[in-house]
Amino acid sequence: MKRSGDLFFAICVLIFGSWLMLAIAVIVKLSSPGPAIFAQRRVGKDRKIFTCYKFRTMSDGTKESATHEIQSSSVTGVGSFLRAVKLDELPQIFNIFSNDMSLIGPRPCLPIQTELIEERHIRNVYALKPGITGLAQVQDIDMSDPKRLAETDAQYAAERTLVSEIKILISTFIGKGRGDRTSNTSI
Repeated sequence: MKRSGDLFFAICVLIFGSWLMLAIAVIVKLSSPGPAIFAQRRVGKDRKIFTCYKFRTMSDGTKESATHEIQSSSVTGVGSFLRAVKLDELPQIFNIFSNDMSLIGPRPCLPIQTELIEERHIRNVYALKPGITGLAQVQDIDMSDPKRLAETDAQYAAERTLVSEIKILISTFIGKGRGDRTSNTSI
């Protein structure tokens, strides 16, 4: 049933939101050099690596690091807005179509985030597909605290129901939680 719900959501976004995705792609492309879509390797279900798609929100050529480790000056003006309203995540509907991601689940991390990977592995979080949004995101827990994030992901895994997923989805749409924050200090 979860897979059917994921596909229904992705199809609706594609049908009703393709004009918005096209507009965002054009704005991202025109606002700063580089591609509109950013592809990055992430850790998915069963610790398998997959390519995750997002609208590019950082300057082209920004080093691969966890978001909380990146200087906020690397985020473009358009990117800052897209992150604030979470529209940078829209291309991940293609990850739903390819069955690499779900609408709701633990956010996928980078392969270099070894501490988080280990904390999630210990708690069997990788039994789930990663999600576009999740419990940790709406609770304002980001990847800068790997143990707390993994504990929250494990809590989601243990307690998830249709009702809890609907609550997470509503919380995401009303803007609860900020997700990963960038660093304000130089690296």
